[in-house]
Amino acid sequence: MIYQVYVRSFLDSTGDGIGDLAGVRAGLPYLKKLGVDGIWLSPFYPSPQHDHGYDVADYCGVDQLFGDLAEFDLLMATAHRLGIRVLLDIVPNHCSSEHPWFREALAAEPGSEARARFHFTDGRGPDGAKPPNNWHAMFGGPAWTRITEPDGRPGQWYLHMFTPEQPDWNWRNPEIPAEFERVLRFWLDRGVDGFRIDVAAGLFKHPELPDSPDPEADARTRDSVNPLAWNQPEVHDVWRHWRAVCEEYTARDGRERLLVGEVSVPSAREHAMYVRPDELHQAFFFDLLGAPWDPDAFRKVISEAMQDIAGTGSTVTWVLNNHDQVRTVTRYGEAAVEGSGLGAARARAAALLMLALPGAAYVYQGEELGLPEVVDLPDDVLTDPIFRRTGSRARVRDGCRVPLPWSGQVSPFGFTSGTQSAKPWLPQPSYFAEYVTERALADTRSFWHLYRDGLQLRSALPQLGEGSLRWLDTPPDVLAFVRGDGLVCAVNFGTSPTTAPVPGSPLLASGDCPPGVLPGSTAAWWITEGTDL
Repeated sequence: MIYQVYVRSFLDSTGDGIGDLAGVRAGLPYLKKLGVDGIWLSPFYPSPQHDHGYDVADYCGVDQLFGDLAEFDLLMATAHRLGIRVLLDIVPNHCSSEHPWFREALAAEPGSEARARFHFTDGRGPDGAKPPNNWHAMFGGPAWTRITEPDGRPGQWYLHMFTPEQPDWNWRNPEIPAEFERVLRFWLDRGVDGFRIDVAAGLFKHPELPDSPDPEADARTRDSVNPLAWNQPEVHDVWRHWRAVCEEYTARDGRERLLVGEVSVPSAREHAMYVRPDELHQAFFFDLLGAPWDPDAFRKVISEAMQDIAGTGSTVTWVLNNHDQVRTVTRYGEAAVEGSGLGAARARAAALLMLALPGAAYVYQGEELGLPEVVDLPDDVLTDPIFRRTGSRARVRDGCRVPLPWSGQVSPFGFTSGTQSAKPWLPQPSYFAEYVTERALADTRSFWHLYRDGLQLRSALPQLGEGSLRWLDTPPDVLAFVRGDGLVCAVNFGTSPTTAPVPGSPLLASGDCPPGVLPGSTAAWWITEGTDL
């Protein structure tokens, strides 16, 4: 299992209110105790932080907010000593408007080599005052911004599929793939174990940049659905080359370098194209994360993944939470009565289901604590560019990024320490006292122990990990399947208890589970060697 570390919200070692690499290093023993195989670090590169590091100004450095290269090297050494792999978040679709190459492009003339690294083009209309096409950015507003030329005239437009501070690279220019190979080798030479690739279905755009039949689709769905801006066939050549670079390093010492893509495409079949044997090792299958709490919905997305991805010999990569989505405890409990604990019970059950599925699993920090979404952050502390560009609180991502609570009864809950005394960069609610890690570790019934126990069994049991599954016939509210030689996982999506598919006590359950009974909003595992199912 890979654990996603959102660096600025993990642990602050300096007291400036922002998590940093030294904080990550200090937290590694905690992650080792949890049982993670590796960590994925959110971007820590030099950046103006318009999108919390996904606007990169220098791909081969460390922002002073988070430390320096020497601290990064210490983090790598500590992680490897503990047997923890380290994946970096790399952002190849776009950079920061403060990147030296983009600043050079702004100072250059139309048609220059500097501008050819990006998507600069003339506007439409007699005076070029209209954008080159009708595309909208995923974070709201037009996908084009007009610049002022060096001589003061209104000038060309440049493309940005996210924010104006994140201009898109032109991957049809040979300079761009060459530069990113240099970046990959820089970090691989420092010992990293691989990369999580941001917007891995992006990079290339339709060469003619035509109008979209549904220009607001990306902004409306907050997903990459514009068929002219995403999922172009040329992107697969990039991943083949990156895979070859990683295999070159693996051949030197036998240590696998992993490529995992953030891939959002219309179908599991198209998703499978990104994880062919010579492309990415893994790609997040987001359909499970997006499924409502419903057994038919879960079965549908799992079956599609097993048929179209695992069926081709590729690994399915499951995820329930990340830094862009409402946390499961809140997402699954939105229709519940306040204080009922229904969202938490469902989130525990979903976690046990995910850990029983064939393939890889990723967990987002705080998921192992059962953290809910912080839904009442005041407007004046919101930092998500989606809020800045749309004014819509409904789509803001800050609520899942609130700094972790580690200890104590009041904010900052052990998150921040050091010589400074700044408040956490996002305020922690008082109820986070119920979720501090020291309390979770002491309570054997906590989310943390459920994840720890599930991960231990996932590593120890031959039935889990890679392989296949077989669905069992169950009542309408129940989903159950068999893994390998007799491990059964069942989930009751309803609220009333039902007969368990296996007699006897479970090996592991997400809640109280008497022999022969599967309570509502509960998942359980059984070992049934020699039993016909």
